[in-house]
Amino acid sequence: MKIHEYQARSLFAEYGIPIAAGDVAQTPDEALALARKTGFPVVIKAQVLVGGRGKAGGVKVVLDERTLIEEFNRIKNLTIKGYRVDRLLVAKAIDIKKEYYVAVTIDNVRGDVVIIASADGGVDIEETARTDPEKILKFYTQGQKTLDESR
Repeated sequence: MKIHEYQARSLFAEYGIPIAAGDVAQTPDEALALARKTGFPVVIKAQVLVGGRGKAGGVKVVLDERTLIEEFNRIKNLTIKGYRVDRLLVAKAIDIKKEYYVAVTIDNVRGDVVIIASADGGVDIEETARTDPEKILKFYTQGQKTLDESR
């Protein structure tokens, strides 16, 4: 199962994991209302189920209302790796000190859930996987229902 970033943020919030203020918008007016609510600067992010959104121009930090509307409309008209952008996440821009990569997926070869993590996260995780694969950790759950059970 793949979920959009805005859906993952909802799950994080439900479990008490801190997230920057924001929500999803389908129109420029919705995006503007969200930006006014959170305050500028905001980051707007295309919600498509593929990686590489930032490098494809689907992620922008915006500082003012005029730029927000322009960038929202530009991103909304993108097709990223074959996926049309239907909605955008509008979230308060935060000062990121360090990026990490964490994913939960299925290893079809092993038939197991795997948690993948790296302290060298961010937009270049694919490059890290290619050049420094030892920097990417994999934790297999071995069919257990909780992380504690799989230790």
